[in-house]
Amino acid sequence: MNNTVNTKDVKEREVVREIQHGDHEHQEHIIGGSDVENRRTLFKLYHLVWLIFGTIQALIGVRILLKLLAANPNNPFASLVYNTTDLFLWPFQGLVTNPSANGLVLEITSIIAILVYLIIAWGISKLIWVIFYKP
Repeated sequence: MNNTVNTKDVKEREVVREIQHGDHEHQEHIIGGSDVENRRTLFKLYHLVWLIFGTIQALIGVRILLKLLAANPNNPFASLVYNTTDLFLWPFQGLVTNPSANGLVLEITSIIAILVYLIIAWGISKLIWVIFYKP
């Protein structure tokens, strides 16, 4: 059985591959080119924004949980989470009072921060599509 593959450019961004398997011929249409690469890059940038902000929100969520459980702040993990999230919670310090009882703290400011970072991530991702997307 003789298998042959022929490739020819049909358009700037479309390639048709003709594959011959004995008596059977098969065509594959492969879309490529600069338009597809631009969309792929845009898609990756969009997901990178959500990855960064999602990581920040997840860390703040862990902080909320640790504070609710009155975790030992001298523990290496708790210390890492607190020190990392302090930077992202700095703009929200003193915004509202965080209720506490017996060492348990409900950080309302952290909950507000998660919502604000969600809105910022949504806004940046939509801005990316508005500026760079070319249908």
